[in-house]
Parts: sequence; structure tokens; C-alpha cells
Amino acid sequence: MNLAFDLNTIWFFLVGVLFAGYAMLDGFDLGVGALHLFTRGDENRRILLNAIAPIWDGNEVWLVTGGGALFAAFPEVYATAFSGFYVAFMLLLFGLIFRAVAIEFRSKQPLAWWRRFWDISFSLSSILSSLLIGVALGNMAWGVPLDAQGNFNGSFWSLIHPYSVLVGLCTVALFTMHGSIYLVMKTEGALQQQVREWSRSTIISFVLFYITVTMFTLLYVPHMTDTIRANPWLFLVALVNMLAIANIPREIFHGREMRAFLSSCAAVIALLLLFGIGTYPNLIYSNPQPGNSLTIYNAASSQKTLQIMLIIALCGVPMVLAYTGSIYWIFRGKVKLDAHSY
Repeated sequence: MNLAFDLNTIWFFLVGVLFAGYAMLDGFDLGVGALHLFTRGDENRRILLNAIAPIWDGNEVWLVTGGGALFAAFPEVYATAFSGFYVAFMLLLFGLIFRAVAIEFRSKQPLAWWRRFWDISFSLSSILSSLLIGVALGNMAWGVPLDAQGNFNGSFWSLIHPYSVLVGLCTVALFTMHGSIYLVMKTEGALQQQVREWSRSTIISFVLFYITVTMFTLLYVPHMTDTIRANPWLFLVALVNMLAIANIPREIFHGREMRAFLSSCAAVIALLLLFGIGTYPNLIYSNPQPGNSLTIYNAASSQKTLQIMLIIALCGVPMVLAYTGSIYWIFRGKVKLDAHSY
């Protein structure tokens, strides 16, 4: 389908930017959590926790803001998703909450069993959250059963199928790679060398999952390529994505951790952009009846609402960007433990 430049498309892009920002920022948080149990020694695990401690809750602002923007711009999608996918969203919420509790509670007691329990909780909840985010993306691409009114007709188990699970595992691999590269940038000494070894393994794992998902998508989800076929210049996004992924091991090999992390961020953004291009103009694709899909047109708020909300967004998003940028600038550099550290 050809791209249109109207308020509905602008809001599709803005909501996508907010969720892509969440994936880029909280993605490495979740990746650090997935790698947490591979670290030996209490001090090393504290370093990993404190690498994300000042920023993890600020990163989740992007998820909350994205959810609010979705509700304001496309209320029909918000209603269908949060009612039809209730169990899945509750599991995701449970994972994110339990992960936050684990970060805060781990260092409250010096007991070995106490810290071991919260270490396991932190790691498993991070993996679960990553997996569920990927499963949600897989279902948005594959499609879910919707009736003529746009209501979800399936069950929780209908959301679990080979393609959604494959995308979920690919998301876990992506976030784990992203987190390992972030840790290379934030650690030093023997721990940094260990993390470098992790990054090589996670890059290989992600590339293998990425190739598998791409082949599966081309063969069994062909509608995801319709927009690119109608607008060939959009293939540049796929090219940027491949170059960003290829540049990551190169930068790590040369010891340029910041550039490696920026390449990883670019890869995450490009992947989400490709996903958005593939789903456009659908927000929830209906399978097996595509005519029942919720799109940026039949599920949108009124044009007046979109206009007013656009003005608010143009004022609010720069504030979120400024806040995020300032936090990362303040807490730049290597992790140093002190009396106030987790």
C-alpha cells in the first residue's frame, strides 16, 4: 500500500516512535536482566544492577507514554488489545512489576538466599517480559481473529503459535544482545572481558533468529512486504538495519563501545521501523478475515481530536527527550559501587 501523509499516518508514526523508544531504551535493561544469572559473584551482580539502576524506571516512561498516545489516537485498538489480550498483558505487567521489585529489594538484606531469590526473580521476569513483547509483535504481524466490530474472538492460547513464539525468542535474543553491548560500555576489567565474550555469543544468536524470522515472514506472512513492494525506496530501511547489525562486532573488536551501542540502538529502531512499515495501515491485522482489521482509519479518533493531541504531543515529546538525555548524560561513564549503590 502507498504511504499517505495525513493526520492518521502522522499519529501512526508518533505512536511507533514512542514504542520504538521504549524498545531501544528498556530493551537493554531487559537484556541486562536476562544475562544477570550468568554473572558470578555478588559484586559483579551488583555492578550489573547499578549499570541500569539510575535509568530503568525512566526508560519505562516511554511505554506509559506510548500506551497513552495509543488510547488518545486509536481508542478502538486500545479497547480491543487490552480486553482481548488481557491475560497476556497481565503476565507482561506482572513481569515488569516483579522485575522492578527485584531491583529494589535485592540489596535490602545481605543474606545469600535472599539475594539469590531476587537474582532469579530479576532474570526470569526480564526474560518473560522480553518474550511476551515479542509474542505480541508476532501476533500483530500474523494476525488475530476479529469479528466485524473489531472484537477479539480468540483466547490466550490462540496467541501462542510457532510464528509468535519465534518472534518472541528473536526479541529475547535482540534485547540480550543489546544489553550485553550496553554492559561492555559500562563495565571494566575482568568483568568487561567476560561481557565481551557474552556479546559475541548474543550477536550470533540474534543473527540466527533474525534470519529465521525473516525467512518465515517472507514465506508465510507475505502481507508484511506489501508496503515495501509498493514503495521500493523503503528498502533503504532494511539496508540500514543490516549495516547497523554488521557494524556492531566491528566496533566491539576495535574497542569502540559507544559506537557499538549506538549501532545496536540503530538496529533496534530500524527493526521496529520495518515492522511498522510492514503492518501499515493495519494496527491489529485480522486473520483469517483481513477485512475486519483495525486500521489507522477505522480505529482512529476524530480529526479534531488528532489535531489537538498532535499539538500536545509536539510540546510533550521534546520534554521526554530532554529528560531522557539529561539522565543519560548525568550517569555516563563506568559503574562505580559506593555506599548508596544497590
